[in-house]
Amino acid sequence: MTAYAVAHMRHVTPGPWIVEYLERIDATLAPFGGRFIVHGGEVEVVENSWPGHVIVVEFPDRQHVRDWYNSPAYRAILNLRTDNSESDIVFVDGVEHPHKATDVLG
Repeated sequence: MTAYAVAHMRHVTPGPWIVEYLERIDATLAPFGGRFIVHGGEVEVVENSWPGHVIVVEFPDRQHVRDWYNSPAYRAILNLRTDNSESDIVFVDGVEHPHKATDVLG
């Protein structure tokens, strides 16, 4: 089942460290089938508040997400982001299609 790494980037301190992170992250995703679905586009808040930006990276399954996050290549650049941003990162599975809202009751 498709899985996603979702980041809520609340604050990023711009600088060469973030540029380096962005320049290097694509190469860490490729071996695990990761691809950006959402990457920091304009957020339109329609309920409550949402400070920051959203990033969504799609992977073939949850194991690929874990393997990417724990890979030596990603671990080598992780601190470029964590030392210079405030963010929450979660892994979540997608749904099988067709999917109805009531399927979660099952």
